[in-house]
Amino acid sequence: MKNYYQLVFSLLFGMGILLSLPTSSVYAQGSLVSGTIKDAESGEPIPGVNVVAKGTSNGAVTDIDGNYSVNVDSNTILVISYVGFETQEIAVGTRSTIDIDLGYDVSQLGEVVVIGYGEVDRGDVTGSVVAIDSDDFNKGAISTPQELLMGKVAGVVVTAPTGQPGGNSTIRIRGGSSLRASNDPLIVVDGVPLTNKSIDGFANPLATVNPNDIETFTVLKDASATAIYGSRASNGVILITTKRGSSGQDLQVSYNGNLSLGVPIEYTDVYSGEEFRQVVANHTVDPSITTPLLGNGNTDWQNEVYRNAISTDHNVSLTGSLNSMPYRASVGYTNQNGMLKESNMERTTLSIGASPSLLDGDLTFDINLKGMLTDNNFSNDGAIGASTSFDPSQSIYDENSPYGGYFTWVNEVDGTPNFIATDNPVAMINQKDNTSQVARSIGNVSTTYRMPFLPELKAVVNAGYDYYKSEGTDNTDSTAAFSYREPQNNVKSYEVIGKNELLDAYLNYSKDLSSIDSKLDVTAGYSWQHFYEEKENANRPWEANDSGEYIGSDTTVDKTESYLVSFFGRVNYTFKGKYLVTGTLRRDGSSRFSDDNRWGLFPSVAVAWQMGEESFLQSVDALDELKIRAGYGITGQQDITDNDYPAIASYNGSTANSQYGFGGQLYQLWKPLAYDPNIKWEETTTINAGLDFSFLGNRISGSFDYYQRTTDDLLNEIPVPVGTNFANRVVTNVGSLENQGYEISLNGYPISNGNMSWQIGVNFSKNTNKITKLTAFSDPDYIGYEVGEIDGGSNNRVQINSVGYPTNSFYLFQQVYDNEGMPIEGLYVDRSGQGGQVDGNDLNRYHLGNPAPDFLIGISSRFAYKNFDFSFAGRLSVGNDVYNNIASSKGLYANLYNQSGYLSNISTFVEESQFFNAQYKSDFYLEDGSFFRMDNISAGYNFPKVFSDKITARVSFTVQNAFLITNYSGLDPEINDALAPGIDKNVYPRPRTYVLGVNFNF
Repeated sequence: MKNYYQLVFSLLFGMGILLSLPTSSVYAQGSLVSGTIKDAESGEPIPGVNVVAKGTSNGAVTDIDGNYSVNVDSNTILVISYVGFETQEIAVGTRSTIDIDLGYDVSQLGEVVVIGYGEVDRGDVTGSVVAIDSDDFNKGAISTPQELLMGKVAGVVVTAPTGQPGGNSTIRIRGGSSLRASNDPLIVVDGVPLTNKSIDGFANPLATVNPNDIETFTVLKDASATAIYGSRASNGVILITTKRGSSGQDLQVSYNGNLSLGVPIEYTDVYSGEEFRQVVANHTVDPSITTPLLGNGNTDWQNEVYRNAISTDHNVSLTGSLNSMPYRASVGYTNQNGMLKESNMERTTLSIGASPSLLDGDLTFDINLKGMLTDNNFSNDGAIGASTSFDPSQSIYDENSPYGGYFTWVNEVDGTPNFIATDNPVAMINQKDNTSQVARSIGNVSTTYRMPFLPELKAVVNAGYDYYKSEGTDNTDSTAAFSYREPQNNVKSYEVIGKNELLDAYLNYSKDLSSIDSKLDVTAGYSWQHFYEEKENANRPWEANDSGEYIGSDTTVDKTESYLVSFFGRVNYTFKGKYLVTGTLRRDGSSRFSDDNRWGLFPSVAVAWQMGEESFLQSVDALDELKIRAGYGITGQQDITDNDYPAIASYNGSTANSQYGFGGQLYQLWKPLAYDPNIKWEETTTINAGLDFSFLGNRISGSFDYYQRTTDDLLNEIPVPVGTNFANRVVTNVGSLENQGYEISLNGYPISNGNMSWQIGVNFSKNTNKITKLTAFSDPDYIGYEVGEIDGGSNNRVQINSVGYPTNSFYLFQQVYDNEGMPIEGLYVDRSGQGGQVDGNDLNRYHLGNPAPDFLIGISSRFAYKNFDFSFAGRLSVGNDVYNNIASSKGLYANLYNQSGYLSNISTFVEESQFFNAQYKSDFYLEDGSFFRMDNISAGYNFPKVFSDKITARVSFTVQNAFLITNYSGLDPEINDALAPGIDKNVYPRPRTYVLGVNFNF
């Protein structure tokens, strides 16, 4: 073993990694203490061990022979630490020689990992489970929990939120399992599964949880890990555990705060006022008509609607233990401004957690309460698109305008607003009031009672809730030109009340069967969950009667609820500490489906072999862990629609503007909606094989996973006989979809000593999917159904779901180019071989590419020297295709002038095509969207003593969205639209954010 260490460290020295490591650090006063540190098990010396005087940075690192020396005084306590071994603290006293034997840190291999309805030692995990804690989270001005996880876990794709304050992120675990149902994972916060429904007036429902309160994320990826959640687990499960106190802990008060500045990185390339005048003169059909419409201004409309956004975040927490009862309480305040003027999120959060125990610890409680109040100003995001289209030769204001004093395109005959024309972007922001207030509370009380007559048996009851209330208004100023377009919708209001109630009860029996060298852990229980939502929407015009009441109010009220009842069980069996088996079974009953399809059974089984514990590998001293895993399971997806009653006949009532007149009276009409009484949840079957490994005292660790997922009973809309359900098409379970891929995670500690440490993490994931069935019977003429609606024209779509191809595949014409490489407008390759006109009604379009990347790589690193640290995290996406909808809809000379009498700016991308008219379905607009994004770069300094020994501090500086490397011609190839993935429309741009952070601990 000694020779092995010498070889490894010689290589490290050769690479220059450890050249700067000091072997000792000498104080001006004190005596020399030296010794040798050895492996307690093998007796071999250990190089690279940290020997540090407690509470200081004074220390040393053992050399190649395990020797160290350090200058300390007699009152010093030495802290001896090394990755993978137990940390020891030894008082120096009068000794000058201290030899130490280090034992392996069993707790690192036995680290507890949270799973569904319980916990297991990390070494006993049989499924694909990844846990990351707060030390590994992304840094910076993090306002939503999803951002903490971005790029950290292989196979988990978290798309960066847009620049909207509190903006949402899409999360995909191993690709999507559905075409029409939700692809979002199940989120469980401290044992409370949340609803996947969106909340009106709230951009990101998960922003309820303050990121500063989160301790760990546990991601359950394969079916053997997720099947315990049954009909809601096909897209994976993310368990969020919040911070809490520890028994016996003294009171600690912490403050975390930051001040951030978000700045626009770049704008969409459009013409300036001077350039626009030339383009209008040279590229409109009749300049004698268009040039008189030009103004004398030179307005950069994007610059007028965007701003540098200053934001703040403050959090105070109290953590401790009161009479052996651990507790933690925190309050947070976030005021986040967006780059779009007026956009803002102001959030106040409160979190309280306590873990009292009674009866000598046999009866324990885990109490969690979280509250959030958010005020949102959404501004008017329509101004984003308008700022790229409005005539730059016009001024912002017109003192003669009756429409709030803003320049407005009007009809020449009567001076009324031109409803077809683009609205003044600045007016859109200043004359719109779109705000909401959302209150939400999530809480639970989990009670555990260990039977005194049978200590191995415990009963757990978990009662939880999730309540929210959202109120909002979306009002248009009565003087605004755009208020004339839909006057009945000028005053909008809504109110949403929702609740989610939970009751879990289960028994757990855990027993070490030493007589047969086994360990058994059995869990069986019952779960009940109730979801309810009540929504009221009202639209009114500005006009009011003599009593001040609005006229023509159109108010709708919708109430909906569903229930989920479940029975579940799990068995974990370990033999000789190295052969592991896990079996789970859940039976779910959902009120969403008919009696015949109400219940579903979701089984799973997984096995693991701790190969590193076998005798033939015990002699490999460098090996810490080598475990092989395999699992199989079935999970479901019941979030197939926002409708809680998809199997029941329903009718849609007409609005106030479309009622039927008869006999001088107006009557509301009711239209039957299509439905399938036999509809059921989609089911996903997953096979997973994995390998976990660790070497050199956990200096190098990682995992490899291969998986295959098949979703059956996939929902698709298919034709039905005329008269059936009073509709000719219905959504039903007819299809299937396959996903397969592999994931690699690697973590390394090239440097780990008393003064310096360096950690590197890399993860790689590749997922491919293919649709295998879309109809009940094979139909060679069925090409699939089009998706991916774009801006421009009417109901244009550029993607398709077809059998044999990936989901959301792009479906376009193949552009023909001239000898100079310029696209020829309206000319495409005749791929059908049938000749004739190449248009949207023939077979000339073809499948090419899709929004999903070929593979993803996440990389992170943290370097620390004494009290200074530096870290970064970034993501590489390769092979994702992007349709440049901004170019296809705005990069056209025909858009310069509209015959109704107004001018529009256009994208400078038109110079690449020279297209006069729209060619929306040309593959000319499909681009390689591969990118590398540096999500954050952070540097910090820790002050071990501020004013007194009881106060520590930290200051940090972080750059978020530090840089982006891509060949994509648009602003950003990372598309955050779950409904139109890979289609670049007018999205709220992501800022580059500079963050100054401070932390005090008392």
